[in-house]
Amino acid sequence: MEFDKSAKDCYQSLQRSLLAEMKFIFLIALVFMIVPHAAAYDPLDPNGNITIKWDVMSWTPDGYVATVTMSNFQMYRHIISPGWTLSWSWAKKEVLWSMVGAQTTEQGDCSKFKGNIPHCCKKTPTVVDLLPGVPYNQQFSNCCKGGVMAAWGQDPTASVSAFQVSVGLAGTSNKTVKLPKNFTLLGPGPGYTCGPAKVVPSTVFLTPDRRRKTQALMTWNVTCTYSQFLASKNPTCCVSFSSFYNETITPCPTCACGCQNKNSCVKSNSKESHKKGINTPKKDNTPLLQCTHHMCPIRVHWHVKVNYRDYWRAKVAVTNFNYRMNYTEWTLVVQHPNLNNVTQVFSFDYKPLVPYESINDTGMFYGMKFYNDLLMEAGPFGNVQSEVLLQKDKNTFSLKQGWAFPRKVYFNGDECMLPPPDTYPYLPNSAYANPTSILSMAASLLLILLSMG
Repeated sequence: MEFDKSAKDCYQSLQRSLLAEMKFIFLIALVFMIVPHAAAYDPLDPNGNITIKWDVMSWTPDGYVATVTMSNFQMYRHIISPGWTLSWSWAKKEVLWSMVGAQTTEQGDCSKFKGNIPHCCKKTPTVVDLLPGVPYNQQFSNCCKGGVMAAWGQDPTASVSAFQVSVGLAGTSNKTVKLPKNFTLLGPGPGYTCGPAKVVPSTVFLTPDRRRKTQALMTWNVTCTYSQFLASKNPTCCVSFSSFYNETITPCPTCACGCQNKNSCVKSNSKESHKKGINTPKKDNTPLLQCTHHMCPIRVHWHVKVNYRDYWRAKVAVTNFNYRMNYTEWTLVVQHPNLNNVTQVFSFDYKPLVPYESINDTGMFYGMKFYNDLLMEAGPFGNVQSEVLLQKDKNTFSLKQGWAFPRKVYFNGDECMLPPPDTYPYLPNSAYANPTSILSMAASLLLILLSMG
C-alpha cells in the first residue's frame, strides 16, 4: 500500500511538472508571436527609428500653426522613391486649413464650409511630400524631395523632411489641444509601426545670428520603428560565397526570396530582356525579375580573393536582378569580426557601425557620390563592386570553418539570406582527401613490401 501511495505521489508530481513546463513553453511561444508585431528591434541598429516631431509655432483664432519634422535616425535604412506617406486620425473634428511643403492625397468632404475652403477635411488625412521644382511659395525647409530620405549614417543632412500645417477647429492652448492619434508611416511600403504621440519639452530654436533662443509653444513626438517581418514575408536579398582556395562557388539558397514570381520572370538572354520599356516601373512597384534559382531582386557576393602575410583581401559585388527598379543611395551592411581592422576600401565609401562600444565588427558600405551610388536595373550595368583590404589579427584570423565569410549581410536595411554553413567553401586538407587515392597508395605500398620479401 505504501509503495502504491508513493508511486501515485510521484506520478502526480511528474504531471504537475509537465504541466508547468507546457505553460512555460506556451508563454514563450506567445511572446515570440506578439513581439515582432508589437515592436521592432534591430541588433545592428538598436536606436534606429524615424521620429516625427510636431512644433506648435503659433495659435490662430480656431487652432494652431505647426511645423512637422520627420527625422530618419536609422543608420543604414533610407526611404526610397516614391517616398514616405504619413497619415493620422484627428482626436476631434479638426481640419487642415492649409499646408506648405507637403499635400494631402484627398481633400475630403468640405461642403459645410462657405468662403474659405480647407485644404483637407478628412478625419484621417494622408500626407505626401511635394516633388522637386514646385513654386517657391509652396516650399518649406527640408521639403520637396519626393519623400526620399537618406539614412542618418550615410547623409545626416538629407535624412530630414519637413512641412507646415495650419490646423482649424482645434484647441487654441496647451490645455485644449488634443494630440492626433493612430499614426501610420509607409516608407514607401509597409514595415513601420508608430507609437502614440507624447508631449515632450518644447523645441528650442536659435536665431540666424545665434544670439537669441526662441521655443515652440508646444511639442509632441511620435516614434516609428521598422520590422522586416511586417515589411515582407520573404527576404529581399541573398548572399553567395566563393574563395581562392576552393573552386566551389556556394550559391544563394534555392527560392531564397520565395518563388512566387517564377512564372513571370524574364530570362537574361531572351528577346524580352531587351524589349523597349522593360525598365518602366509600375505604379504598384511590382517587380519584374530575371529568372534565377534564388528569385531574389538583389544578390550580394563575397569572394575571399588573396591571403597575404599580414593582410587579406575580399571582393564584394552587388547585383540587381529587378528590371523595373534601380537603387539610389544604396547601403550594404556587413558583420564580420575582422572589420575592426579595415585597412582600405576600394571604390566604395565605408563607415564603421559601433552600436555597442565594446564590439567593432560591423560596417556600412555605400556608393561614392556621382560615381557608383546608383545601382542600375537588371542587365549588363546592374551591378557594383569593390574590394576590401583587412589587416590580420594573428590570434583570430583563419581560413578554416568559414571564418572569412560574413556573419550577417543587410542590403538597404533588410537582412539577406545566407547559405547554410555546411555549404561554405572549405579549406582543402587531409580530412577531405580522396579515399580512393589513399586506398591505391596503401595497395601500392603493400605490393612493394611483398616484393621486397
